[in-house]
Amino acid sequence: MEQKKSTSSTGFKLSVMTLAIMNVTAVVSLRGLAAEAEYGLSSAFYYLFAAIVFLIPTAMVAAELAAMFSDKQGGVFRWVGEAFGARAGFLAIFLQWIQSTIWYPTVLTFGAVSIAFIGMNQQHDMALASNKIFTLCIVLAIYWVATFVALKGLSWVGKISKWGGMIGTIIPAGLLIVLGIIYLATGGQNQMNMHQSFFPDLKHFDNLVLASSIFLFYAGMEMMGIHVMEVNNPSRNYPRAIIIGALMTVTIFILGTFSLGLIIPANEINLTQSLLIGFDRYFEYIHLSWAKPIIAVALMFGVLAGVLTWVAGPSLGIFTVGRAGYLPPFFQRTNANGVQRNILLVQGVIVTCLALLFVVMPSVQSFYQILSQLTVLLYLIMYMLMFSAGITLRYKMKSTPRPFRLGKGNMLMWMLGLLGFCGALLAFVLSFVPPAQIATGSKTVWYSVLIIGCIVVVTIPFVIYAMRKPSWRNAEAAQDFAPFHWEK
Repeated sequence: MEQKKSTSSTGFKLSVMTLAIMNVTAVVSLRGLAAEAEYGLSSAFYYLFAAIVFLIPTAMVAAELAAMFSDKQGGVFRWVGEAFGARAGFLAIFLQWIQSTIWYPTVLTFGAVSIAFIGMNQQHDMALASNKIFTLCIVLAIYWVATFVALKGLSWVGKISKWGGMIGTIIPAGLLIVLGIIYLATGGQNQMNMHQSFFPDLKHFDNLVLASSIFLFYAGMEMMGIHVMEVNNPSRNYPRAIIIGALMTVTIFILGTFSLGLIIPANEINLTQSLLIGFDRYFEYIHLSWAKPIIAVALMFGVLAGVLTWVAGPSLGIFTVGRAGYLPPFFQRTNANGVQRNILLVQGVIVTCLALLFVVMPSVQSFYQILSQLTVLLYLIMYMLMFSAGITLRYKMKSTPRPFRLGKGNMLMWMLGLLGFCGALLAFVLSFVPPAQIATGSKTVWYSVLIIGCIVVVTIPFVIYAMRKPSWRNAEAAQDFAPFHWEK
């Protein structure tokens, strides 16, 4: 294995607009629009608030960290490990992997709903989408198919991801917004409460829970930091690309959410079905009912492409770190195609167990919400570590070259790092509160899954780290894995 080359050494340079569009493609997903459509006009406040306190700080802080360590492996493990030690770094990379593992059932639930809506009878489609057994079977079938495809190698997955993102996300997003405009322009009845305030009612704590999931909508922007050195004049152009990408992302989310709210009353919104129902109603309104199955298939293709990409992505990060001596040999094994076989299989077992939560949750919708909240909690812990690392490394490694630097002094890093940390902490606290808008069943089950889930998941990497042995270290891989600055 060759050591990863510095991104600064490549001759290819990205334009500001290209990087901005890459940011949009990486972040935008339509499956969460229904959750925010419940808030009507105030949803715009949540989108803008989360962009300011989370999206932009994440992208900017990650860019500096990525540029600092562009010639070293490890990603968030490297960033946090340099600041707080290998134990904290391993926690960060583990959380990045495990949250994506818990995320699969939620996105695949949306995929199952898309399949259910391929039919032409909306009432039948809605009943099928609410059927736990149907949803469970589809979730497991698609996930394991994606896993076995990933085990065959990833040479063609990139193409599927590209086309899936365009067909299953970008085009449907644009279409939804256009349909909303046509609906209003031709006298369609606006179902959104236009007298509602832009600013939400902050007195009711439980009303903020679904809004906290917006932070996960913007999650993943730290991945774009790896491209910081592929932009001409990064100190000037990278922030411009981030701002443009953030504005495009927020615009798509706000207009897409409003488009759903225009045609579906807030009290009829369902977290897993409303996107498809919204498209169905728009197509009926413009007398294009034959297009209903087409959009359902497109959205399903987008889900499949996303899962194919993510099944092997985060697992590759922890696999790389694990071979440096942080995971037992069992998890370092690959198949004939060089794919991290055992990690993918363990990941599949976890997804299967999580999917079986359908048995104890009162509905598909409540299952979707509780796993979404657990994913948010785990990812936010990683982000708080990342923001803290960005500030800490300004002092621990102050003489280290920073090809991309936030400001001349430390003030801008403090501002963005603290803003991002506080935003992530606020969303973390809110995510524990059961939402008022949907039935989640027993509050005991809700709190138990979230609290116990967080404790167990956070404990696991510490146990693995404490048990590590010299024999876990893959000599070839470890040789390519540069030591931390405090190990020299």
